[in-house]
Amino acid sequence: MILPVKIYGNEILRKKAEKITDFNEELEKLAKNMAETMYKAPGIGLAAPQVGVSKRLFVADISTQEKKDKLYILVNPEIIEFSEDKDKMEEGCLSIPNVYENVIRPIGIKIKAQNLKGEDFTLTVEGLLARCFQHELDHLNGILFVDRVSGFKKSILKSKLKKNFGVVY
Repeated sequence: MILPVKIYGNEILRKKAEKITDFNEELEKLAKNMAETMYKAPGIGLAAPQVGVSKRLFVADISTQEKKDKLYILVNPEIIEFSEDKDKMEEGCLSIPNVYENVIRPIGIKIKAQNLKGEDFTLTVEGLLARCFQHELDHLNGILFVDRVSGFKKSILKSKLKKNFGVVY
């Protein structure tokens, strides 16, 4: 089932999401619906708060027609290591349509999470997947990519957000 995506200005996007303690059919259904929603959008990642659920869950898939990856489902994710090297890349967000800005992030991360059964795992990822994971984890902490834009660009962006969404927060 395709879920409605919450748009910039919705308060749930600024709340820190709650830890998941119940690993059940409802969680599996939410993850499945989030993946369907992400693919339909189309996007490469989607966090539970973006569909109105304040839980620590996100889905991601950076596949392209040329290069297939896989669907990642991370429950209660936490970055435990960042690379020292960083790069700048344009980001967008399903919750902030038609807004794209360059964001500086670490190139690689090590992330600890749980799967839908509650089993712990760690992944070391880099490049676009690392960026996607960091972007989605930010959503679980009430942070949006526009918060990571620096300097002069931020003041221009604020007026664009006000014009497009009627609010800056």
